[in-house]
Amino acid sequence: GGSHCGSQQSSAASVKGFLFDSLPSSSASYLPSRLTLVKQKMGDWRQDAADRDAKLHQMDHVDDVVPDMVKTFVVYFYRHIREKNVYEILSMYETSFQKLTDRFYKASSWPTVNAIAPLVDNDHVFCLLYKEMYYRHLYAKTSPTLEHRCESWDNYCALFGVILHGNVNMQLPNAWLWDMIDEFIYQFQSFCQYRGKLTTKTPEELEMLKRCDQVWNVLGVLNYLQALITKSDIENTLEKEAKGEDKFSANDGYDFDSSNVLRLLGYFSMVGLLRVHCLIGDYHGGLKVFNAGSSQGGLLTLEAADSANSGMFTKVPGCYITTLYYTGFSLMMSKRYVDAVRTFNTILMYIARTKQMQSRTPGYEQILKKNEQIYALMAICLSLCSHPVKFLDESVSQALREKYTDKMAKMATGDMQLYDELFSYACPKFITPCPPSFEDPTVNYNQEAFRLQLKCFLTEVKQQTILPTLRSFLKLYTTTSISKLASFLELDEYTLRTTLLTLKQRARQPTTTPGRKVLDFEWVSAVDIDFYIDGDMIHVVDNKVQRQYGDYFASHILKCERLAHDLGKITEVLSGTIAEV
Repeated sequence: GGSHCGSQQSSAASVKGFLFDSLPSSSASYLPSRLTLVKQKMGDWRQDAADRDAKLHQMDHVDDVVPDMVKTFVVYFYRHIREKNVYEILSMYETSFQKLTDRFYKASSWPTVNAIAPLVDNDHVFCLLYKEMYYRHLYAKTSPTLEHRCESWDNYCALFGVILHGNVNMQLPNAWLWDMIDEFIYQFQSFCQYRGKLTTKTPEELEMLKRCDQVWNVLGVLNYLQALITKSDIENTLEKEAKGEDKFSANDGYDFDSSNVLRLLGYFSMVGLLRVHCLIGDYHGGLKVFNAGSSQGGLLTLEAADSANSGMFTKVPGCYITTLYYTGFSLMMSKRYVDAVRTFNTILMYIARTKQMQSRTPGYEQILKKNEQIYALMAICLSLCSHPVKFLDESVSQALREKYTDKMAKMATGDMQLYDELFSYACPKFITPCPPSFEDPTVNYNQEAFRLQLKCFLTEVKQQTILPTLRSFLKLYTTTSISKLASFLELDEYTLRTTLLTLKQRARQPTTTPGRKVLDFEWVSAVDIDFYIDGDMIHVVDNKVQRQYGDYFASHILKCERLAHDLGKITEVLSGTIAEV
């Protein structure tokens, strides 16, 4: 069994291991007050958790047969963490663990923590780290039970508790720290989906769910993420880096004088908050989190990812893709199609550039899936607003034409079924953070949040279905009467005036200019025409901007120069080799 969420404070106070120098007497001071309120409301949950732990402890296979290779892995993994050997830790975490999984545990769970604890001197904190990997593997390879979900939540509470309340002195790879936050939110998302499927639950499971109302509670999840951000003081670190007073990104987040664990967990928690806000439909809240870190060296400024100061998050591929995907989706749902397209273009270029390198990583299939989803979202944005097509890289534009030319043409004419199809395919798996009503177990609630977001999106699309046709007619004239245009569109004059006002309103979008924060925007025109109404006459002004080819040729000149430079190096090497022969 593991420590439970109602008692992580006492667990933290009892830690005496190599991973922490000291623990303060009052650990609760670092937890937000709202989380304290949640814990006060837990009632009988603490006793329930203790009873559940005792039951699971009896079920644990203490005498599990652990292969010698796995024992050796655990012993060396423990040793490298003690010695702060980050490179060896990363190698064992990404490579050795995966190889042993494929050989011994491809369709089953790893040995329980009780089976490996004697190999690591029963070190409490290492056991928490091991269980974090144990449950992540269990979620990926098997179907976790309610008990597993509760145990994993308890383990995260205990792990984050000792990190928040202790004086950490260990160094862990950035990839692992990102995976902790990523998996923490994934398991929260998975629990919300699981909890909403009432029709598949037995009466015993429903009763257990009622008693587990504080497990993966949205308030607790948000507060742990915020607590990590606050305790790590990461926002102040990013401000110092923007002023040149800190080398956080330049050093990949590592500091030889102190641990990187809390700082990086705080940093990645900012991305985690963005994701959680997006999953519950709070797009402005997500962008506010993004905006807080959008300083030089921070999260992002919606600029090219090739910048040397583009931030620490660009050095962890999973974090980079997650950040831009949820940011772009939030911008799209906020009707900021220009910024959304620029964001999607940035991440698609990154995936295309690093695809070969990522092909050897375990998450390669997920990257490919996310790549296809982003192209679908890009098609939606450009069908609703064609203006930002000029921001697309040539390779992205060509790939988009190959994938969605026909569908985009149909969507431009108002094909609601295609909008529904692409949105359903590419959107995040929305969640309902509140527990469902257990009084009527014949209804599933796991799709309720998705249906609500889809309804809001399609309502917005329906309001714009006639706008492309109206815009195409306006391009034919410099001056025309309302009655004449109404007859062409088969509308009455009042409806046409309303539609013209809608087009006028949609023509201006909040857009972030280069180098500024995501919420520091200006209202700019997002269409290639402008017009005004004088009495019964419509006066049209063509605002079409001539395409600028300078950037296109400049980028190809730079590519040519780099290619020539590389060929020159190859020639020198070959010449030296031939001379030696």
